Amino acid sequence: MTIAPDKTTDKSTEIVVPEGHVKLVIDGLEVVAPKGELLIRTAERLGIVIPRFCDHPLLDPAGACRQCLVEVEMGGRPMPKPQASCTMTVADGMVVKTQLTSPVADKAQAGVMELLLINHPLDCPICDKGGECPLQNQALAHGRSDSRFHEHKRTFPKPISISTQVLLDRERCVLCQRCTRFSAQIAGDPFIELLERGSQQQIGVAKDKPFQSYFSGNTIQICPVGALTSAAYRFRARPFDLVSTPSVCEQCSSGCAERTDWRRGKVQRKLAGDDPEVNEEWICDKGRFAFRYATADDRFTRPMVRDAESGELRESSWTEALQIAAAGLAETRDANGVGVLTGGRLTVEDAYAYSKFARIALRTNDIDFRARPHSAEELDFLTSSVVGTNPDNGVTFKGIEAAPAALLVAFEPEEEAPIVFLRLRKAARNKKTKVFHLGQFTTPAVEKTFGTLLACVPGGEAAALHGLPEHASDVVDELSKPGAVILVGERAAEIPGAFTAVVKLAERTGAKVAWIPRRAGERGALAVGATPNLLPGGRLVTDAAARTEVERTWGVEEGVISAKPGRDTTGILTALVAGELDGLVVGGVDPFDLPDPELAEKALSKASFIVSLELRPSAVTAHANVVLPIAPAVEKSGSYLNWEGRHRVFGTTLEGTGALPDCRVLDTLAVEMDADLFTQTPAASAADLARLGDNVSAAAAPNVPAPLLSPPKAGQAVLATWRRLIDNGSLQDGEPHLAGTARPVVAKVSEATAGHLGIELGGEITVSTARGSVTLPVEADDLPDGVVWVPANSGDVTVRRNLAAGHGSVVSVSGGKA
Repeated sequence: MTIAPDKTTDKSTEIVVPEGHVKLVIDGLEVVAPKGELLIRTAERLGIVIPRFCDHPLLDPAGACRQCLVEVEMGGRPMPKPQASCTMTVADGMVVKTQLTSPVADKAQAGVMELLLINHPLDCPICDKGGECPLQNQALAHGRSDSRFHEHKRTFPKPISISTQVLLDRERCVLCQRCTRFSAQIAGDPFIELLERGSQQQIGVAKDKPFQSYFSGNTIQICPVGALTSAAYRFRARPFDLVSTPSVCEQCSSGCAERTDWRRGKVQRKLAGDDPEVNEEWICDKGRFAFRYATADDRFTRPMVRDAESGELRESSWTEALQIAAAGLAETRDANGVGVLTGGRLTVEDAYAYSKFARIALRTNDIDFRARPHSAEELDFLTSSVVGTNPDNGVTFKGIEAAPAALLVAFEPEEEAPIVFLRLRKAARNKKTKVFHLGQFTTPAVEKTFGTLLACVPGGEAAALHGLPEHASDVVDELSKPGAVILVGERAAEIPGAFTAVVKLAERTGAKVAWIPRRAGERGALAVGATPNLLPGGRLVTDAAARTEVERTWGVEEGVISAKPGRDTTGILTALVAGELDGLVVGGVDPFDLPDPELAEKALSKASFIVSLELRPSAVTAHANVVLPIAPAVEKSGSYLNWEGRHRVFGTTLEGTGALPDCRVLDTLAVEMDADLFTQTPAASAADLARLGDNVSAAAAPNVPAPLLSPPKAGQAVLATWRRLIDNGSLQDGEPHLAGTARPVVAKVSEATAGHLGIELGGEITVSTARGSVTLPVEADDLPDGVVWVPANSGDVTVRRNLAAGHGSVVSVSGGKA
């Protein structure tokens, strides 16, 4: 931006206008602006604030509220009436006068404000928006000091529940259309719309069709008045009663910037933070509303130890619990050894403490963060293609937005990483990116990203990728363009050969690959060595020089770190059942998320000694010898490493609660075992990790061939399944308003499959294995023949627990109940 405060005839001071720019004057200041820029944006860059309601920098212009009127001259002639600066673009030679220098613009803005307040209720003292309301602020700054309107204001029954978590007070609405434009343009969920016409025009939803969106909370935040409010927050607090703390979302691997508002030691709400590099100004409803798990009634606040006589857990002091835990772990370590399962919810600092605790205190490489289906092929892929990548050399949110093409493999973005979905939709909507989904049916994400479905049978994704050059050469051509990306989800771990095929396709096309896990802590756990084959910084445990470097930095004797790679999650559980391991340290893992919950249950019952670091009771608690309570994200500081490899640092929101982070608990436990971790605080843990830095060892890429799939037999189908964003996850507990917006729990089959198996569409279907069965409603969709889709963990359907099956498993299918 170039500004010249005074016009002059001195040629040396004339502004040079670059190509693609124009020169104009705003309130007497000359300014150069890019062609196509909105007047209101140019004024903002000059520090001139023009009042507005409908305008939002991430939404298309609407000109709905008319509050941003300014006086405009073109070619020395004034335009016949004030113009909306949020819809008019800059032009060469334009002269603009805002309310600061033009009585005409000032009067026009005051008149619009008067019209808006004709029917707007003066209920600011009870309105949730009171104290942070743009209408309040601008009425004081730009409105009339008195009102000429004395008739009764329009009223409506209030509030209307347009969903279980969004309430509408229609009389407050100023028809700015921010909510409808966000839903249609950004989220692709046009369930909320303008209804009626003229003076009766209002926001509403169609009958029997609620505002079913994963992003509905954003409409509450961007509403410039108190028309849309949160059912969970309504009448809970006043803005000036709240303390606001910057934070980072712990719900998925995007690492969205948030603002946490709290009062009297309790979180009242979360809002989206402004971070153009990551989440822009949006967050999903799970990140916005799912925070009450931290105050659940069953949360552990004191350590517990299992009483030797009664066999029941009892509360204890920290000293007693740590001493018992240390003695039990030392004994089992010296017998057959101890395994460590960290889960995918940890901060970088906490995951590093587990990694170091395993190597120094337990002297084992039997550690794995993957509390979900996993494979050796996945570990090879993560080691060779993911460790060490970051926003400087890998795929980023902005890279997705600028990509000419994106191929999604075993990845459902709206369900697993909603902000990635929003970037894909934005890129596709701007006609910059062609999106290809390798999956089973046209999901909402396929439709909303204007994508192309590359349909395949579950488990056949690897073969489909290998066959792209022959059967879909246009996809290969698009991926060969500079900047193209391949996004692969964690579900690929269930598909033999999938990661291998992704790597080979990337080598053929030059496309960049990004791994996008579902949980917030997985990328960080990988980086700090919470895996059986890696040490912190991407060092292979088989690399002698790397082991020596880590041992010297940690100040331990040479040879303490084993050169033998450890067992993965399934290997640890299998070894416990076989008696090849005796002890187990668990960091908040739900056994029912594991590939085989029955195996997990057997392993827990067979283990000689279990220490569980957890927030709330789980299936592990029933078997644990010692339970050590840990702090939720809101009560500790730390950082997450998002899927890009970008550090997302956050501070403690609620101070002085007495809750301890995992790294502090493990550090104290290690001291009891005569080992020093130097992870007393998250800051100390981060500093200790920084001493190591990154030193990624060379690793071989995965090399697993695509399997030959046999067609299912009569009465059988191939199962497709993945988790939905809003499901039975424990972090969503305690928020019924959020649960009310979960998508229907139904099975999906093609019409041909339904006819072949004798299933009545609209009725019920039973999916079964030798382990058990689930029965749920069934509807038709465009799946390949012989395939049935079932949500993985929604309602009464928990595929792992009920069926011990997963994506690509062959299941029996019948109509009605078994």
